[in-house]
Amino acid sequence: VQLQASGGGLVQTGGSLKLSCEASGLTLSMYNMAWFRQGPGKEREFVAVISWYGGQKRYADSVKGRFAISRDNAKNTVYLLMNSLKAEDTAVYYCAKDRRRVPATLEYAESSYDYWGQGTLVTVSS
Repeated sequence: VQLQASGGGLVQTGGSLKLSCEASGLTLSMYNMAWFRQGPGKEREFVAVISWYGGQKRYADSVKGRFAISRDNAKNTVYLLMNSLKAEDTAVYYCAKDRRRVPATLEYAESSYDYWGQGTLVTVSS
């Protein structure tokens, strides 16, 4: 099982990026998926989560209204669209798969996720 995150890069304040997370060796359609991030000198933190069917989404307060999580189960891929980027959004972004199959609730704790992508670096220059 592998989660491949991509789409990171260098962007100016106020700009946009779209991250992708493609799975291989596993079908994601039965699992909630999340994005976390770890900024320089910081702990890894929750960013966004989407339910297995795409109907429920939750965001960290720090990104609410600016970021949008989505998924395309036919492509086995999850996305994170990031708009109005700020310097404090600079981080390595990780996608992660919920360990539970067809879960009824959304989870925000890292311990709820069993497979992680390798991370993609987003740098926002001010």
